[in-house]
Amino acid sequence: MSPILVRPVREQLEHDRVIRLLQLRLKRKHEVAINIGLDQTVPVKIGQVQIYPDLVLTTADRAKKLVGTVEVETAESVNHLEAMAQWAHLGRARAPFHLYVPAGCVDIARRLAAENQCNVAELWSFHTIGDQTRFTLVHKAPTAEARKPAVKPAAAAAKKPAAGKTKKAAAKRVTSARKSAKAAPRGAAKPAAKKPAGARKGK
Repeated sequence: MSPILVRPVREQLEHDRVIRLLQLRLKRKHEVAINIGLDQTVPVKIGQVQIYPDLVLTTADRAKKLVGTVEVETAESVNHLEAMAQWAHLGRARAPFHLYVPAGCVDIARRLAAENQCNVAELWSFHTIGDQTRFTLVHKAPTAEARKPAVKPAAAAAKKPAAGKTKKAAAKRVTSARKSAKAAPRGAAKPAAKKPAGARKGK
């Protein structure tokens, strides 16, 4: 799928610069290929649609397994047409989809993603001050692995009170049995204490 819009020159330069910055950041963990401008060389096939994400993340081994896709947008490209033509498809892929938008476009990006049912794994904002570009993680969708531990402790916590009550009940029975055992010798000793009194009367 070819680019669906032509950005103003200034925005296109900013767009391409951010892509290269992300390539440097992300290549610490992944193999990163980029599609910039007319240089569309690394496609991703999703169903019957072939898309060229701005960045394609794969494993560093021979398998080159797809582990993520990244789209960088500018103020001009955060719109319904882009969301429908690109984000929606990338959001349906098995690999996580990461979306980077200008800081002032976060709310619009959220709304467009929701309207087009785009599964965005991570939503980032970026803003440039002088020569420095800063990235901020705005939203991160919980993964399947992250959901599982949240359920297990709850189930374990529900079982703990029952186990605690059982232990307390058992402890009470043991204590009760010990008291009974201690009370028995005392009761048996009382008749023996009365015999000397009877003996004195006899004398």
